[in-house]
Amino acid sequence: MLEKLDSKIISTAKHCSIGAARVVLFIIFFWFGILKIFGLSPAGPMVHDLFDMTISVMSFSNFYLMFGLFEMLIGLLFITPRAERLAIFLLAIHMFTTSLPLFILPTTTWAGFLVPTLEGQYIIKNLLIIALAIGVAANLKPLTFRLN
Repeated sequence: MLEKLDSKIISTAKHCSIGAARVVLFIIFFWFGILKIFGLSPAGPMVHDLFDMTISVMSFSNFYLMFGLFEMLIGLLFITPRAERLAIFLLAIHMFTTSLPLFILPTTTWAGFLVPTLEGQYIIKNLLIIALAIGVAANLKPLTFRLN
């Protein structure tokens, strides 16, 4: 009886895992993006500091709006059928750029050796996002190319 229950739980988890991952990725990216659009993101000051150190070709307000829209787009792509590959590509760019404060803004992201600040923890949690995206990618059907 316990074995049947265990098997049923595992089967249900397998059936729901990719859909749940896609929905969670949508929620995180869309929500965090819309917070930026309305200027309500607690990450705003850190993003502004990073912007000041790296990008100077546009105003911060324009960049921040585009960054929020970029995050919302990633979220939408994760729940759009057959758009996962593009979502994962954009997510890789996002994960790279959002990890930069760990190296460029160490006084903001680290309280001590291997002791992240709240901002550092916010960035390090992206490892979970990467793991979810890997799970989604692992369940994609390979592309098929036909040579005529």
